Amino acid sequence: MMAKHVAVLMGGWSSERPVSLNSGKACADALESKGYRVSRIDVDRSIAQVLEDIRPDVCFNALHGPYGEDGVIQGILEVLDIPYTHSGVLASALAMNKPKAKAVMKAAGIPVAEHKLVNRFEAVNEHVLEPPYVVKPPAEGSSFGVLIVPADSARPPQELGKPVWPYGDLVMVEKYVAGRELTCGVMGNRALPIIEVLPTGDTFYDYDAKYRPGGSKHILPAPLSPNIYQVVQTLALEAHRALGCRGVSRADFRFDDRGDGTGQLVCLEVNTQPGMTATSLVPEMAAHEGISFGDLVSWIVEDASIGR
Repeated sequence: MMAKHVAVLMGGWSSERPVSLNSGKACADALESKGYRVSRIDVDRSIAQVLEDIRPDVCFNALHGPYGEDGVIQGILEVLDIPYTHSGVLASALAMNKPKAKAVMKAAGIPVAEHKLVNRFEAVNEHVLEPPYVVKPPAEGSSFGVLIVPADSARPPQELGKPVWPYGDLVMVEKYVAGRELTCGVMGNRALPIIEVLPTGDTFYDYDAKYRPGGSKHILPAPLSPNIYQVVQTLALEAHRALGCRGVSRADFRFDDRGDGTGQLVCLEVNTQPGMTATSLVPEMAAHEGISFGDLVSWIVEDASIGR
């Protein structure tokens, strides 16, 4: 029997290109070690023709950010009739749009933080929420463009008014929830173990904390009471289902369990294309369950389909 031909899509042209190249290389290496025939494709705007020429059995989507994570590449693959991994067109587009995803999750009973979608020039002129709050581009990943406004801030972040702001004129302003950073992966119909993320610097879980070796400390399993642990896993699975995700996803949470805190637990977002690098969270969760990296990427490939 001939080995299944897997095209690993990586790179692209979003701000998350470097992360995607790392994810793609790691996944391609693992798939080759499992006996798959692998084509490594650095995606550009000729991707439809490239795939039409090589006609792989499956596309492993290792792209991150716009065009790879928002339903665009998924739509191309549907038209080409090539099975692909991770979530489909609608779920990818929905999860990538943070305000719309929050609306769906809230309707499904999943707690989310108070937030508003506003023009960045409105957000630079006055506080649209009482500080502390967080400003985020509505459709970016890896913490690009995220600004934290502390409680004692006299005015909004002035970066929003600069002529060069690469994230568009709409921003999401979200109430800051203090406390612990938690994340939980979903693999098919099962919730994976929860990780608590502790940035090692004096900043939040930003790009460097996510991807620089030693940038953050991962506590696995997260030290939570059994009932809270179960609640977080249940919410991660419910968010995955509410948004219509497939394959693997990862939901991020904040939990304010400080002595004088609110006790609030909120889902911040769902990532339909979790990172697959050496410092990535979902592979670490899977390993804790006894699932090797090679077995994880092989499972993702065998789960691929069209019409997702």
